[in-house]
Amino acid sequence: MNKKTINKSASFRFRRFARKGYSLFNSLHKVVTIGVLTGSTLTSAQAALANPTEVIRLEMPGDTIAPTELEEVVVTASKAALPLNMTARQVTVISSGEIERAPVRSIEDLLQFAAGTDILQRGPHGVQADISLRGGSSDQTAILLNGVNLTNPQTGHYSFDLPINLSDIERIEIVQGPSSLIYGAGAFSGGINIITKKDNNSNAFAKLEGGMHGLFGAEARAAYRKNSRLHTLSAGYKQSDGYIPNSDYQISNLLLQSRFELSDAHIDFQAGLNDKAYGANTFYSAAYPNQFDDTRTLFLSLKGETTGKLKMSPHIYWSRHYDEFQLIRDGTPDRPDWYKDHNYHRSDLFGMNLQMQYASEWGITSFGGEFRNEGILSSVLGKPMEDTIGKFSKADNRSSISYFLEHNFIFRSFTFSMGGLLHHHTAVADQFNFYPALNGSLRATNQLTLYASWNRASRMPTFTDLYYTTRTHIGNSNLKAEESEALEAGLRYTHPLVKANLTAFYMKGSNMIDWVKSSPEALWESTNHTRIHKKGFEANMQFDLREWLGANQPFTAFKTGYLYLQQERVDDNLISNYTLNHLRHKFTASLNHRLIGNLSLSWHFRWQERAGSYIQYIDGQPGELVEYKPYSILDLKALYRIRSADLFIHANNLFNTTHVDIGNIPQPGFWLSGGVTLKIN
Repeated sequence: MNKKTINKSASFRFRRFARKGYSLFNSLHKVVTIGVLTGSTLTSAQAALANPTEVIRLEMPGDTIAPTELEEVVVTASKAALPLNMTARQVTVISSGEIERAPVRSIEDLLQFAAGTDILQRGPHGVQADISLRGGSSDQTAILLNGVNLTNPQTGHYSFDLPINLSDIERIEIVQGPSSLIYGAGAFSGGINIITKKDNNSNAFAKLEGGMHGLFGAEARAAYRKNSRLHTLSAGYKQSDGYIPNSDYQISNLLLQSRFELSDAHIDFQAGLNDKAYGANTFYSAAYPNQFDDTRTLFLSLKGETTGKLKMSPHIYWSRHYDEFQLIRDGTPDRPDWYKDHNYHRSDLFGMNLQMQYASEWGITSFGGEFRNEGILSSVLGKPMEDTIGKFSKADNRSSISYFLEHNFIFRSFTFSMGGLLHHHTAVADQFNFYPALNGSLRATNQLTLYASWNRASRMPTFTDLYYTTRTHIGNSNLKAEESEALEAGLRYTHPLVKANLTAFYMKGSNMIDWVKSSPEALWESTNHTRIHKKGFEANMQFDLREWLGANQPFTAFKTGYLYLQQERVDDNLISNYTLNHLRHKFTASLNHRLIGNLSLSWHFRWQERAGSYIQYIDGQPGELVEYKPYSILDLKALYRIRSADLFIHANNLFNTTHVDIGNIPQPGFWLSGGVTLKIN
């Protein structure tokens, strides 16, 4: 292999890239050599035959430096997937190992232990929760499954109606702050990308669980590989009688994934079904404790990816969400005469995009575009239809088109990216909006990275924001899009003993959409009611206790995180339902250790203090305005491993702490469960 060499070279070796389909460097199927003139300018990028270990070779004047192992986690915090230590954004990665050790039953439960996320639980175990980042609302958070934006256009309450089980997940990436260039214009306060496992060989997995409050759960997953084809099918079911009246649930998931490998490309197919039915005790109005929700999500996706110096990735996806909401559940005695029928909704997503990446001596250039259509049929949301379709008498439809361009300059110790998203939405006639992004990271040493970024984003109102008008709510069809802009700076330290990051941020938002009221007796109204300014910081630290204390002692890992957020707004003296009820402080900690033999314990602790207040209802009637109270929760998972089987016990909320995430909806107290998992490789 001929290389153009400028004096000596420093080699940075990324482990296991050869079997990571999401790696840009693997997608090239090359050994990439990047030459640097005087440590500042990329001068050459050459390719050779594939190598089991991908190497980026930075050539520069000076003495030869031995190959250095860099952070091998590859994340999608830009259009080009890059190693974590090259990114210029705050990215939280939850690995499959962390998921396996956590005392949780759903993605929503899991995200509670990430310091930077705010989980407003209505129902436990994945029934329903609002997920927000840095003081935003659930509508402002983009939710993706393997890069497919499945954010629900009807309402953010349903964005996590996803057809996956915890055992399907390889990792979860959480990108904080405005992220329109990465995830699309709707990523107002950030995005969460859930990445499923891509098996190399045939295997199988099964899980059974039972516990208090009539809890029962079962999962099964099987992967089958034959030559260049890989098929994975997973299914899950869980149910409970509920921990308070009208909090029962039934949840089913089904997910099919297939990969077809070609000589110079591969094709990925996904299809999924999520089905939920649950008692929604006071979910949307404390005056009505007998609410009920029945939802169903269908999902299809087809993605191709070529290799070579110019990588092309076309993608097409479709999703449909059904919702039957009962303000007063069928079978409830003494139903009032004024209540005639339930609310029925069907929301549809269709999108297609093309992303291209070109690796040159000047770095990595990503460019492409996306078309996205969102529609709804409903009995209450939308504009009146001339002809009804079943229960649907109203409808609305909107489309958007986006073009993006980003370039990553990769130098010896510095990565700088610049780009932007040009976005047009049919709800805003004859207008294109531009959302720029500037990001830079400096690898000061092999362990320490400094980074900073500036990004802008927007968010169109949901169909619920626009049209939801009932006895308790008034929608607003004249809402404007929200706008956000943010600065962020931080440092990241990676060492065999400890991994740590510290990020400070400032964000301002305008035209903030929220449901507000002027007094406890008034109706909730959807409005662009205020401007906000946010500032704060997030700190995370993870210790490998085996490296610190030795492999023979029982402690394995300790992890902790803290978020501080201060939010100022233009004072309008209104009662806010979402936007102003943000986390002020959040602290998380987890400790993993062996107890005896193959028995290990995982302790998870969180403490949080929320700003804002809520109207306390007594006997279905509004009372006084009360402040949210801080609370702490301790959860425990005990795991006993026998060859390919794991026996486990979950003890959640060990001290039976009384708490609420959203006013008037009490969360579960102590909950004990247990089960077994079986793996066959």
